[in-house]
Amino acid sequence: MTPSPRVLIGLVGAGIRQSHSPLLHQHEADRHGIRLLYTTIDSHDLGLRAADLPDLLHWARALGYRGLNVTHPFKQEIIRHLDGLSAEARLLGAVNTVVFDDNTAKGHNTDGYGFRTSFAEHFPSVSRDHVVQLGAGGAGSAVAHAMLTLGARRLTIVDLDQDRADQLARVLAGQFGAERVATGVPAGQSALLATADGVINATPVGMAHHPGSPVAAADLRPDLWVADLVYRPADTALLIAARAAGAATLPGVPMSVYQAVAAFELFTGATADPGAMLADSAELLRSGG
Repeated sequence: MTPSPRVLIGLVGAGIRQSHSPLLHQHEADRHGIRLLYTTIDSHDLGLRAADLPDLLHWARALGYRGLNVTHPFKQEIIRHLDGLSAEARLLGAVNTVVFDDNTAKGHNTDGYGFRTSFAEHFPSVSRDHVVQLGAGGAGSAVAHAMLTLGARRLTIVDLDQDRADQLARVLAGQFGAERVATGVPAGQSALLATADGVINATPVGMAHHPGSPVAAADLRPDLWVADLVYRPADTALLIAARAAGAATLPGVPMSVYQAVAAFELFTGATADPGAMLADSAELLRSGG
């Protein structure tokens, strides 16, 4: 596929003013000689709700957008307004990338690829007999699927919304087997973590507009690995506490970059350079970009 010479894309979500996605994509586009403009559409600033998504998609297409990245809280809500889904997006019931093509809007999910690649690179040999995942939302569904693909023998999903956790567990059980997937309740989180090999934070807790840690410091220990999907700040309260407890940690930055690699390729048709994008991300985080 020939790369597009000019590309207009955007990011839709809540509290995204500090996202480094725009500069990350623009720097990669510069290396390919692509004129790329990446805008942010912050629902907090603009008062957008899920009910506004059809109008947003209509106007984005009318204004010449090539596509949109989608983040919290719209990854699941946007599906009903799209013309088609990739196989992974359909399976996961969540979309983080929308591409406009031939008068259609097709949803994709690159979060699973991002997590699989990051985890395999940084945690190739950690134990995964029992993994606890906190959060069953849009990113959580992709990461849960990825974790089972990566060989977790048992995955327990904990979410404040029990119905959402149960629904995700049913979908995953249908593909991987009921014996490999379970749900837990927040009140029982400490007991679950006491028998777990690792914990994944797939909630917004830890972001700038959701400060704090979803795991009590007393529940962290040296033999419990900790993965956090939050990438900004790169050093979340959870990761700081986990390191203090002697635990191995996986920050959210690599996943955010690898999912962007896949999204960039969907938007432009150009093959992205993961190493260069990882270096860009590190520099942007250092400089506050």
